[in-house]
Amino acid sequence: MRDNTWLLSRLDYLWSKHFADINQPNRVFIRFGRFARLRFGSIMLDRKSDSTYITITGMFQDVKIPLEVVDHTIAHELCHYTHGFSSPHVRLHKYPHEGGVIKKEMERRGMTYLYKTYRLWIRGYRKELKTYYRRRRI
Repeated sequence: MRDNTWLLSRLDYLWSKHFADINQPNRVFIRFGRFARLRFGSIMLDRKSDSTYITITGMFQDVKIPLEVVDHTIAHELCHYTHGFSSPHVRLHKYPHEGGVIKKEMERRGMTYLYKTYRLWIRGYRKELKTYYRRRRI
């Protein structure tokens, strides 16, 4: 069952396997948010509590979504954390996706398999979305 506890276990797994060199100077929380078709994840720093919050689309609670797609989304947000976006770490870039830094970071950390699986899945998902929106216009 995919719930917030399961999501936390995926975060812990990815952090220990691929981001073990990144210290965690603040508390990091993760949870499923509302069902969103286009925005799969987000990361936010709460300055009052100095905690980081990662939110993953509720759509990913569906077990039909490949595990690697969920893991890719979590890893993507962890790359932002590592680069100093929504975290106490020093900001490494002016913009969060500047020059393909997320893909490069994932490759450097041995997560190319997640990136490739995500790219294949997103191709099919976009086709589904086009069909969905065409049907709604009729």
